Amino acid sequence: MKRWIARAGIGAVALVALACGKPKSKGGAIAASASVKELMAARGLTEADVEAALRTYVPSGKLDDYIVFASGGQSGQVLVIGAPSMRLLKLIGVYTPEPWQGYGYGGDGDAVLEGGKQNGHALEWADVHHPNLSETNGEYDGQVLFVNDKANARVAVVDLADFMTKQIVANPLAASDHGGTFVTQNTDYVIETSQYPAPLGREYAPLAEYKEKYRGVSVFWKFDRTTKRIDPNQSWALELPPYTQDLADAGKLDSDGWVFINSFNTEMAIGGTLEGKPPIESGASQNDMDYLHVIDWKKAEKLIADGKGQPIKGIRVLPLAVSAAERVITLIGEPKSPHGVDVTPDGKEIVVGGKLDTHATVYSFEKIKKLIDAQQFEGKDAYGLPILKFSDSIRGQAEIGLGPLHTVFDDKGNAYTSVFIESVVAKWSVKELKVIEKMPVHYNIGHILAAEGDTVSPDGKFVIAMNKMSLDRFSKVGPLYPQNFQLIGIDGEKMRMLADMPIGIGEPHYAQMIRADKLKPIKTYPLGENPYIGHKDPSATVAGQEKIVRKGNVVDVYMTAIRSHFTPDQIEVEQGDTVKLHITNLEQSEDQTHGFAISMHNVQLSLEPGRHENVTFVADKPGVYPMFCTEFCSALHLEMAGYLLVKPKAK
Repeated sequence: MKRWIARAGIGAVALVALACGKPKSKGGAIAASASVKELMAARGLTEADVEAALRTYVPSGKLDDYIVFASGGQSGQVLVIGAPSMRLLKLIGVYTPEPWQGYGYGGDGDAVLEGGKQNGHALEWADVHHPNLSETNGEYDGQVLFVNDKANARVAVVDLADFMTKQIVANPLAASDHGGTFVTQNTDYVIETSQYPAPLGREYAPLAEYKEKYRGVSVFWKFDRTTKRIDPNQSWALELPPYTQDLADAGKLDSDGWVFINSFNTEMAIGGTLEGKPPIESGASQNDMDYLHVIDWKKAEKLIADGKGQPIKGIRVLPLAVSAAERVITLIGEPKSPHGVDVTPDGKEIVVGGKLDTHATVYSFEKIKKLIDAQQFEGKDAYGLPILKFSDSIRGQAEIGLGPLHTVFDDKGNAYTSVFIESVVAKWSVKELKVIEKMPVHYNIGHILAAEGDTVSPDGKFVIAMNKMSLDRFSKVGPLYPQNFQLIGIDGEKMRMLADMPIGIGEPHYAQMIRADKLKPIKTYPLGENPYIGHKDPSATVAGQEKIVRKGNVVDVYMTAIRSHFTPDQIEVEQGDTVKLHITNLEQSEDQTHGFAISMHNVQLSLEPGRHENVTFVADKPGVYPMFCTEFCSALHLEMAGYLLVKPKAK
């Protein structure tokens, strides 16, 4: 017993005493009621179980070493998880309203969601796939998180100073996206690539004209570090062939200035099952090889600056013909139905996993660049894009197993690939192209992440297997089961399973794990700051200057909130009046948040210390409506209330 405590790095006297069956009390704490051996026997635990618990246990008041940002799938949100504790710390409202944070319920966050409209319509759901952290010199810098919406072709910007969504940009060119949101090594651009081809701008064209009028597209959204916003006016795009583009990754170090995008369905299958034609599933799985897109984005950027782009829906798009003539896009064969495409930490190689192949293919950027510079192509595709010979472009292949998908890296030259069909994590040597070890996971692993595992300097401590199924892992909750994040320790000679974490929100896809000390979130806002504009709001209210001002049928209410009252706490208006509430939380103590709700009005705000919010609504229904605090803030929380009175129109 003492040996496994030592192996786990636990030297605490109290734990040794417990292991020996001699519970002690220290500093007035309650002594353990049974020895560790007795507890293990009572619960049917092995030494490995207890070691895993010790490695992941983070006592109250101590902090996790890492923070995970995970997609919330169909919830449209992002999950924030501590590691190694695997505790859910927060759900960030991104594409869909989130009531606890008051996001989308009357406050200034409504305008952010409004920016995500497509075709003039509000979208009430999103399919978040690939959150991606901002980078400086290929390292996570902890400043911003970018989030894509596969279903509706949108990109969101989350400011990690306060973990709030500050911008949603709707892509006017694509009908869906998947190869996003990945960033260049200094976050010059956020890259969003379409998945299912459609006419650019989503104009109508019959499927009979698929090859002629349907296209993929890769949008390079220009990111402004100063404002922490995407600048659509400085953004541009590349027209791509109507293959189904999938995942993408940006080059780094040696391969900086390049982007690599997978594709499948080079057959350009369009289905037609009612007409007796094969479904897309089988039609898109005929060719032995699909195409890796190798893109010289710096050359494309210059061509755009030189006026070679054509405006479509307000975005400059570099046509396929120009990309072909200028060798902006080069194609290379890749094993059929590829999914993951991952650049190695040194930027020298690109690893591709093929869902219907058994290999991880390692492409050499040096070889690719030399072949392109020498114009040694083996042919062109139907759209004039040059094709490199597969065997001349790779360093080799590693036999991984059935259904390799995504790859991440550690600090010792090893790669970790999710193998879907086998339900394993495969650890393999990038240099030797040989599998070292396989770790069974539960079950059907999709994405995978490692501690800083897709930066130029991975940490090499943990991997998380993001598993799609959990049929015998957790308590039954009906036929829709949670998915399972499994934390795996990789800092020893062998991988060790450490923890399961059921995910009962959406269908998570991808995640990234950053060192917690890189994040510098604020604790309070400067008094009166509106987080959506980043400075003091012009309507911010200070104590003693609260007031109600009527101008015609517009009523401005300048309000403050502090434990445990609102001022003013009585608002009387006429039916049909437009009411504008300007509310400032005067608290400056950490974690002293207030809520503000008006019954029957779909208004709910979260007012963190110092924060200012604005709400506008029409008082169209006469009646009496309580206003109250929704965040338990003090002993007199329930007394923090007031009334909105709406007088009926005179008859």
